[in-house]
Amino acid sequence: MFPSLFVLLYLGHLLADYPLQTDHQAAHKADRCAAGWAANLRHAATTCAAALALGVLVLDDVTVSLPVVVAALLWIGASHAFIDRRWPVQWWMNHTGQASWAANGGAAHVDQTAHILALVLAALALAA
Repeated sequence: MFPSLFVLLYLGHLLADYPLQTDHQAAHKADRCAAGWAANLRHAATTCAAALALGVLVLDDVTVSLPVVVAALLWIGASHAFIDRRWPVQWWMNHTGQASWAANGGAAHVDQTAHILALVLAALALAA
């Protein structure tokens, strides 16, 4: 069940981060104010929830517990919101000898890797 869950969550993540993320959300999700948090949280977990619900309805191998789904979606939303504040990725890159790569476009790759790690952990919890 883990592969199906991961693919569903990853699809939801990609949809939320790219075709469904508005210019406003992208521009303001790291702002340090209530409006910034609102922009950040609007796209963080909702599309993953929809993808997961679709998978539960359509796929025979996906059965999940509602409390674990709620916990996984809270984890996805919180971790996504944290990563998207931008400073955690910048901090990581500055403290692991990647400052030059960060200045040359590497932050997007580290950002996506962090999101994928969070999704793997959520899919593992859902499949357990």
